[in-house]
Amino acid sequence: MDKLINTLTNPEFVISVLAAIAVFATVMTLVGPLFSGNKFAGRLKSVSNRREQLRKQSRAALEKTQANLRGESKGFMTDVVGTLNLQKFLEDTGLQTKLMQAGLRGQAPIMTFYFLRMIMPILLFTGGLAYLFFLNDMGKPPITRLAMALGLALTGYYAPGMYLSNIAQKRRTSIMRAFPDALDLLLICVEAGMSIEAAFQKVAAEVGSNSIELAEEMSLTTAELSYLGERRQAYENLAMRTNHPGVKAVATSLIQAERYGTPLGASLRVMAKENRDMRMAQAEKKAAALPAKLTVPMIVFFLPVLFVVILGPAIIRFQNMGQ
Repeated sequence: MDKLINTLTNPEFVISVLAAIAVFATVMTLVGPLFSGNKFAGRLKSVSNRREQLRKQSRAALEKTQANLRGESKGFMTDVVGTLNLQKFLEDTGLQTKLMQAGLRGQAPIMTFYFLRMIMPILLFTGGLAYLFFLNDMGKPPITRLAMALGLALTGYYAPGMYLSNIAQKRRTSIMRAFPDALDLLLICVEAGMSIEAAFQKVAAEVGSNSIELAEEMSLTTAELSYLGERRQAYENLAMRTNHPGVKAVATSLIQAERYGTPLGASLRVMAKENRDMRMAQAEKKAAALPAKLTVPMIVFFLPVLFVVILGPAIIRFQNMGQ
């Protein structure tokens, strides 16, 4: 046991493990895209499943039945969440919206979220106590080590929410990168005489190579336009899932065009221009922040090398003069 503890606390062993993890992460980063495959077909399949679900719900409403059309997630995590009633004790307001913004639908992601919110603080707290009190006390008093373990538990509690927000942010970035071009294509389809449902479906098929997430959202909007009772609800759901001002403005314009009969082409043309300007402003903002972000890397990596190149010959010449 002492040998194992000495091995785990050995700085050389820790550095070797960290180096191995870094090498593994680098290899996976380079090789991962080769095995990722085409996700577009899978996303469209999930959208078709949502279309089928909406169709069943529409039929059930017409027949005035109360059949349960949403399949329930079954498994160990669901049993734990249901037995302990975690949805009540660990309630997170707006969780359904956050999951939809991250592209996760159904009951399984909800059960997974509550299960991780319960189990991660326990695991991190237990692991932190075991490491700080038995493997490496770090020369800290017991109250400090206990506070560090509690900090790990708190991090575990908020980690699922932060991970969910990160996924939603990446998804929103991917959508907004291709959204202005999708609006231009949508404008062309509408002015060519296509209905808004056919235009959305056409744009979803064409924009999939640039943004799978945007293609998924537009296909889902097409399904909701076909099967929801109010078309306005479909546009509001699109704005809610993307959670971006540009998409919300487009959804508002589409709702007004549906309600008041205003020309849809003119609204889409204005919205497309505004979203292009918004994308350009975002790019200019990133470009303006680049010099400040490069300051630290230049100081750490470039200046030492520059000093060696400039002063190296002078130092060598000075040493030779002394000899």
